[in-house]
Amino acid sequence: MIRNHILVCGGTGCTSGKSREILEKFHRLIEENGLGGDVQAIMTGCFGLCALGPVVVVYPEGAFYSQVKESDVDEIVSEHIVKGRIVKRLLYSETVKEGEISSLNETGFYKRQMRLALKNCGVINPENIDEYIAYDGYAALAKVLTEMTPQGVIDVIKASGLRGRGGAGFPTGNKWQFARDVPGDTKYVCCNADEGDPGAFMDRSVLEGDPHAVLEAMAIAGYAIGSAQGYIYVRAEYPIAVGRLNIAIAQAKEYGLLGDNIFGTGFKFDVEIRLGAGAFVCGEETALMTSIEGNRGEPRPRPPFPAVKGLFGKPTILNNVETYANVAQIILKGADWFRAVGTEKSKGTKVFALGGKIVNTGLVEVPMGTTLRTIIEDIGGGIPKGKKFKAAQTGGPSGGCIPAQHMDIAIDYENLLAIGSMMGSGGLIVMDEDTCMVDIAKFFLEFTVEESCGKCTPCRIGTKRLYEMLEKVSKGTATDQTLEDMEKLCYYIKDNALCGLGQTAPNPVLSTLRYFKDEYIAHVRDKKCPAGVCKDLVSYGITEKCVGCTLCARKCPVSAITGKVKERHVIDGAKCVKCGVCLENCKFKAVVRG
Repeated sequence: MIRNHILVCGGTGCTSGKSREILEKFHRLIEENGLGGDVQAIMTGCFGLCALGPVVVVYPEGAFYSQVKESDVDEIVSEHIVKGRIVKRLLYSETVKEGEISSLNETGFYKRQMRLALKNCGVINPENIDEYIAYDGYAALAKVLTEMTPQGVIDVIKASGLRGRGGAGFPTGNKWQFARDVPGDTKYVCCNADEGDPGAFMDRSVLEGDPHAVLEAMAIAGYAIGSAQGYIYVRAEYPIAVGRLNIAIAQAKEYGLLGDNIFGTGFKFDVEIRLGAGAFVCGEETALMTSIEGNRGEPRPRPPFPAVKGLFGKPTILNNVETYANVAQIILKGADWFRAVGTEKSKGTKVFALGGKIVNTGLVEVPMGTTLRTIIEDIGGGIPKGKKFKAAQTGGPSGGCIPAQHMDIAIDYENLLAIGSMMGSGGLIVMDEDTCMVDIAKFFLEFTVEESCGKCTPCRIGTKRLYEMLEKVSKGTATDQTLEDMEKLCYYIKDNALCGLGQTAPNPVLSTLRYFKDEYIAHVRDKKCPAGVCKDLVSYGITEKCVGCTLCARKCPVSAITGKVKERHVIDGAKCVKCGVCLENCKFKAVVRG
């Protein structure tokens, strides 16, 4: 009988913090103390609260140890495991109330979440198929193959209201229906695990923490449309996810859950992995399929759509990781269960990678319809250092900035589109008052310019010209006409680019022009960057508050500050590189930025 279960986070973030070494030390100390029969330590998936990693949770107490170091393992074993005394100094502070440990579900970060796609992440060992099976794993596949018709499966997915979690939110059941209705003996099921948005790590975390959920759903989709072969397209930069997928596929084949004659029904389905080289454009479905075929990842004109002519010219469905992660639960619990969560047109939950200027960076899953304010202030813990919230970028380079005036909007597909943003795959970057919105637009557009495949002129040339206009704004050399030309070019690119990457590339520019036009005007007319970010428009000076402590002069990397002790110092504008070190270090607020 196991007395203590020790769960060590094995997500990418915690692994970079040496969680593997932490687990190995647990194993060694458990053996040295003769606890092998009483204590079990395993690697699991992401717990979500990445800001506090590496994370270790010990049951049955539910002690949530945060920012654990390898050197802390000795104390956890000797005090908690051997003596039964919880190491309070390592506990996540919000789990301690009046000296007692409270449930994680009562903390601000977790209590407003609903983990459906992430239900097994941080719970099971992703490298052990038996643990997945113990949590109803592959029960949905068994039900589908022994109790349901292919059309019956599609009808359930349709009725659930599940929409694609990869960006546009197309109804999943409809996509499957199209592929099923197209005649053909050979069809394919694809999974988009490319996830190229800056700051996005939702799909990666699901693959790292619950890979079998994706394999099971792909097999269900294969049965529904009449396919025997699936492909998971995952970027090579995700070594942990790729490794666990390979383990999961091998285990599923060994158990007869992939391959021939699954559950003795005569149904066969296999899955192979294809590694991507990190091209953002390969997140677009036709470019992804072109890459799987062994060609340069470039989009193809549509129609024909992939459901008619996709991978290798055959009918194909493509869904992303998070979409598949919901399928088995919908089959087991029913369409009504899933429809009960979310809004009228956006059912279920959405996983977001919460990052930027936020206290609790990490992975969150909330019901559709949750407000941006709830995510940022309640779950995210607000903006650090008492700064004011300014905007949030959803949808990555294809999305838009949501200003503070829309913090109380219910997040779903339609609402985000109405305010000039989009759901995207789920990246959510928070910005505070010190963020320059021109610079943000330039950042995302630069990414798109670099990632453009170059196949169509509107994207290849248009985004480059748009970026050059933004550079003029940030340097103070633009005019009012430049702003007009920028907006016209944005709409031209949207209307004429070949694929979704190009069509949505102008969104960050359009949304910042819409909500932060005053900042653009300040750059153009006043030659000022209100946030003090655009270096060409920033200057530093020292006021009469200076007491001559010399700290700024000593910290200046280019020796641009001079002055005597106890006398007001001076900044040489010709030497100043505008790094802001003097402003950061002045204790008397004598350095000003203009």
